[in-house]
Amino acid sequence: MANLALFQHEPYCSRDCCDGITTALGRHHSIERIGLRDLSLQILSSFDLLIFPGGRGEASAFRTLLRRHVKTVQDYVAQGGRYLGICMGAYWADARYFNLLESLRCEQYITRPQAEIRRSYPTLARINWQSHIHTMYFFDGCTFTGDATSATVIATYANGDPMALIQNRVGVIGCHPESEAHWYHTKALQKAWHEFRHHRLLLEFVEKMLADETSTITAQAYPDPHAMQAALSAIMDLTAPFARGTYQKINHLARTALSQPTQKK
Repeated sequence: MANLALFQHEPYCSRDCCDGITTALGRHHSIERIGLRDLSLQILSSFDLLIFPGGRGEASAFRTLLRRHVKTVQDYVAQGGRYLGICMGAYWADARYFNLLESLRCEQYITRPQAEIRRSYPTLARINWQSHIHTMYFFDGCTFTGDATSATVIATYANGDPMALIQNRVGVIGCHPESEAHWYHTKALQKAWHEFRHHRLLLEFVEKMLADETSTITAQAYPDPHAMQAALSAIMDLTAPFARGTYQKINHLARTALSQPTQKK
């Protein structure tokens, strides 16, 4: 179970989107909603993943809302943190904002050649998610142009443009896999309710993002057994002259640990 920070700020990173993400991920990971006051490196360093969801408004609102936090988020990612952007949050990974992607730009999908959606309104986009076709909730989301050879493309739009990808410690998704049933409020949309299948896709996406970090933590959790044995021997030698009290207990603990067979991790 990882610790996830979920940024909420109406209307740009909305409660609705945060609720959907919490529903999709909350049973598997610890999620804490944060706001502008929490965007410090000291606070973010306790989280494995920082999520900026979608909402309503222009991506350009970033300049007044988050410009002074750019370096904090960049430092968080540079020091090993993960960034997940969905819709609005994906736009904000672009060079004009947090500047977290390499050789890639975030652009409006509706402006792209052969895009089947041409207006900004809540609708459905036909996507290919790892060779499986889905119709996913879409509201003026972005696609990613440029050199994607250093990224893992998870899903594409109908015209072949990337819809979801992971590059190093940054994940970006143009559609809304976190969408919930009440989002599908028209008759046309109701027929496309995914019955939580897209929540599973989002969970798998997050698990993939966390996989490398989990491996790193696992490697750090089990130090070199020979170094541990040397340290225990040194403790035993230093405490041996003292036959009473705390030192005696420490010496006993060191001897006990050294008597255990070394297990390979």
